[in-house]
Amino acid sequence: MCLGIPGKIIEIFNHESTRMGKVDFNGVELEVCLEAVPEAQLGNYVIVHAGFAISTLSESEAKETLDILNQLDSFQQELGN
Repeated sequence: MCLGIPGKIIEIFNHESTRMGKVDFNGVELEVCLEAVPEAQLGNYVIVHAGFAISTLSESEAKETLDILNQLDSFQQELGN
């Protein structure tokens, strides 16, 4: 199963004519392609899958998604998986 994870855009730049961004995933910063989300701006949250931002979302949607993922992780740890 693959998940798209929300992260916050902290930098936008061009690399070889491709719109890129640095995205913060709770302290882990990765370079992400932003070509599929031309509306994305600095400070926006995006869903990222395999190094590509695939959609934008509000801060409240991002936090709700992250909370659910954290709950799933806690539940899985309780089960010992």
